[in-house]
Amino acid sequence: MNMKSAPAVSGKTRLYAILGDPVTHVRTPMVFNDRFRAEAIDAVCVPMHVHADNLRAMFDGLRALENLDGFIITAPHKQAAVALCDEVLDEGRLVGAVNTVRREPGGRLVADLFDGTGFVEGLRQHGWDPEARRIFLMGAGGAGNALAFALARAGAAAITIHNRTTAKSEALARRVQAAYPHCKVHAGPREPRGHDIAINATPVGISPGDPPAFDVSTLSPQALVADVIMIPEMTTLLAAARAHGCSVHLGRHMLDHQVELMFRFMG
Repeated sequence: MNMKSAPAVSGKTRLYAILGDPVTHVRTPMVFNDRFRAEAIDAVCVPMHVHADNLRAMFDGLRALENLDGFIITAPHKQAAVALCDEVLDEGRLVGAVNTVRREPGGRLVADLFDGTGFVEGLRQHGWDPEARRIFLMGAGGAGNALAFALARAGAAAITIHNRTTAKSEALARRVQAAYPHCKVHAGPREPRGHDIAINATPVGISPGDPPAFDVSTLSPQALVADVIMIPEMTTLLAAARAHGCSVHLGRHMLDHQVELMFRFMG
């Protein structure tokens, strides 16, 4: 790509942000700022580390920033952010989580969710269409919700959801099953045996020393193991899967295939 020089940050620079806890692993600022430089857009994206107890205060502050165009929401705030927005659209409303917020004039916040769309498109672009596949999904939080609905919509034959809180995985399974009756969705044990695609949609793997999110040894070497974590790129789960002979799918693909949707939504 022929990179054009970006303008220096000034009083005219438009602001974007990503909110999470932690934010040391986030890749969004790099992706956004590379695009701003490439297209000579006078804007900058910065990570903002926000604890859950301060999320409402943070939203109030962002509403007041007249030079802010929007922000990204990452774990663990995707579900809590729904109640803090003035309007939640389409996928965000169905799933009950958001990852992209547009600030409109006057401080009105409009949100939607693009994680699921990005993840499914990433799978397809790398030769793993989820249609008719049996899928194991670890996690029933914001990312797990987004992926479960998107995978069912994409034609998955069956989805097994595991969460450390069983009630959350059971509740998510009921909602996805009701929305997409063709897909057999149920809560299950932390056991990916017999699945074609096994996915980690939890933060396990971000911190140094984290064990693999689940045991890949029961999977067939023909299975795909995917992670939503972007940094480190090769998580302990993916390293274990590769050693077992499985194909692996990186977390960055989910972001790469939704960036255009995010830009369009906030622009």
